[in-house]
Amino acid sequence: MACGIGSAVFYGTNPLGAIFLNQEGVGASSALVYRFSFACVILALMMLVRKQSFRLNKAELALLLPLGFIFALSSLTFYHSFDYIDSGMACSLLFVYPVMVALLMAIFFKEKLKISTAIAMVLALTGIGMLYGGGETGVMNSIGVGLIMVSALSYAIYIVVVNRGLQMSSIKLTFYVMFFCGLFILLYVLLYGTGLQPLTTPASFGYALFLGIVPTVLSLVLMAQAVHLIGSTPTAVMGALEPVTAVTFGVLVLNEVITFQIVCGILLILVSVTIIVLGKNFTMSRLISVAGRARQVLKHWRWHPS
Repeated sequence: MACGIGSAVFYGTNPLGAIFLNQEGVGASSALVYRFSFACVILALMMLVRKQSFRLNKAELALLLPLGFIFALSSLTFYHSFDYIDSGMACSLLFVYPVMVALLMAIFFKEKLKISTAIAMVLALTGIGMLYGGGETGVMNSIGVGLIMVSALSYAIYIVVVNRGLQMSSIKLTFYVMFFCGLFILLYVLLYGTGLQPLTTPASFGYALFLGIVPTVLSLVLMAQAVHLIGSTPTAVMGALEPVTAVTFGVLVLNEVITFQIVCGILLILVSVTIIVLGKNFTMSRLISVAGRARQVLKHWRWHPS
């Protein structure tokens, strides 16, 4: 469980690094190239220290190449959706992927969808929607929504395949996925983008390194470990902590205002994760108890008006 929670929290710092890097004049596609390049260097060093082999057999290569493409597709469509819809709404819509994971596992692998998991997904999606309140600054555009759905589905497929397709260390798996992902994105940048934008300042280098380490290496290694330990669906549902992290950093670092609606959304997400953590020990009486305590917190809190 700790791996899944850690993965979600670390990945939630992704928007923070991307915003700062964009302020340094580095666009989304170039930022992704640097993010995955730094991640590959760090992962390669980790493999060398652990004396892990880089060797792949044909079956592993045949699966890792598509995984790299799927991850590249998810990353590119997510970033380019910002051209059409508000970034907050994009982040909110992206987290339909736990539902997609559960459906994929149920349809293709006959995994039974537990009532507790279904309740957790509904609570998480409701909470995520409340975090952003419908995208106040952007325009809901069908192209943008379509891009986000492609991104969410791609990420869901990645989580499912990682769980079922490969038996290798989390570090080695993440290294090759990031390596092939970076190659696909670099090819896209060179053929269809504006070219690779250089890192011209120490700050831009630092932000790119941050993106390579925290929301990439730490997050994805922990996610791969969590998927192997607890399965695809619980890991995906715990990924709902990612927007909670993004909101927290927005308040602490970017001086954004926290409102009653945002805190309600965070509480719903935390309850959904608690349900997953409880697993077989989950009961409706426990849920009612948690809801009662949350109500007392809300009753005695002083809120900034929405």
